[in-house]
Amino acid sequence: MSDRLHIITGGPGSGKTSLIAALAGHGIAHMPEAGRAIIQAQVRIGGTALPWADRAAFAELMLLWELRSHVEATAMSGPVLMDRGIPDVIGYLTLCDLPVPDHMHRAARLHRYNRRVFLAPFWPEIFTQDAERKQDLAEAEATCEAMRATMLRLDYDIVELPRAPVAERARFVLDHLQKPPGSKAFFTPA
Repeated sequence: MSDRLHIITGGPGSGKTSLIAALAGHGIAHMPEAGRAIIQAQVRIGGTALPWADRAAFAELMLLWELRSHVEATAMSGPVLMDRGIPDVIGYLTLCDLPVPDHMHRAARLHRYNRRVFLAPFWPEIFTQDAERKQDLAEAEATCEAMRATMLRLDYDIVELPRAPVAERARFVLDHLQKPPGSKAFFTPA
């Protein structure tokens, strides 16, 4: 059931992957992020489906990855954390001022996740760049806001993660995974 699939989204360098790794240590299943793996594979094979070469092709590969991840995660038991999801692909294209093809909107409607989405807010103090993460601070912040807007537009509720050490963030998520949907105590200010 898709209610068990929990998206963690936000801008690059906001601590999503570190948080998911910490939660995996608590036995929570997870699916990896598409973007970084696609970039690594495209660079390795000399492909052009890269955010600095062909953003539309990069988005199509991310969509395929997220569709596969959704199917795999649905077959797992218990909660599954998604390091991004199908809505993030739409957010990416929106951020890039590229058209969002109808099939991506259809994928987002057909393959839903838990209504509550965890958003890692822009956090310049922990942001770093690397071989795959070439965005600057301004683009990282814009990405976070594009993901927030996209999730809200697609009828998801935002739960903003605290700007806190990884262990505290992990406790926050674990506590919230225990709360029933619709719980007024669940939501944090965005």
